[in-house]
Amino acid sequence: MAPDLTRINWQSPWTAPFAVSGPTVARAWAGGVPLHHALGEAGDAPVRFVPQSDLPNGVAYESFIFQTRQCPTRDNLHDLFNGLCWHHFPRTKSKLNALQAAEIARDGVQPHRGAVRDALTVFDENAALLQATPELWQALEQRDWRRLLVDLRGEWRHARLVLFGHALLEKLVVPRKDITAHVYLVPTLGSTAGAAAPDAQYVAELDAWVAHDLSAEKLATKPFTPLPVLGVPGWWPPNESAGFYDDVQVFRPLRRV
Repeated sequence: MAPDLTRINWQSPWTAPFAVSGPTVARAWAGGVPLHHALGEAGDAPVRFVPQSDLPNGVAYESFIFQTRQCPTRDNLHDLFNGLCWHHFPRTKSKLNALQAAEIARDGVQPHRGAVRDALTVFDENAALLQATPELWQALEQRDWRRLLVDLRGEWRHARLVLFGHALLEKLVVPRKDITAHVYLVPTLGSTAGAAAPDAQYVAELDAWVAHDLSAEKLATKPFTPLPVLGVPGWWPPNESAGFYDDVQVFRPLRRV
């Protein structure tokens, strides 16, 4: 049974890449169609969505997807957003899956994933893709929140932030100030229209670039920077209020070693 899908705001900045396909899948699912069927009817994807019960006992989820090109799917919000990401970021999802499967084939399933598998999981579950000016990126790396989100507020017109992690998208169904993404820097791609909603062409270009850029070696360096995404200008009305960014439990300063 589908959860309460009316909570999903398909007009939000974070769901922008899925604004067409997302509501279509959600309506079918809410109408009683199993989620794996609803995702399968939503268009082409590099995997076929199947019930979770098709995953054999003792077989690693990522290995099963890689070997069979089938994605076990549960009837929950987490797997709804995972399926939508397979549709909209097919190359990146395929690259992540191939890298995961290669790690499992080499080392097996260990109690501790290791640096590469940990980074792959972080990316898949919680990544956000940021195209930004050097000034914005430097402020983000330095956790200089006042400069990043107040002093340079106007610079966000020239930035694009696209959420990729499906767990991140699931959490944002109920927005909270402390929801934090792992941000991955991307170059300027396609249109430079800035904070305008990403169109299908931009998402396709972004997908191709990220899939090409990702490697086990790069991911092992943990190339992520944290960002409380609801602090991004224009993303959430509460961040217009004075004092929003003064909460050091959310906007934490960079720890100096």
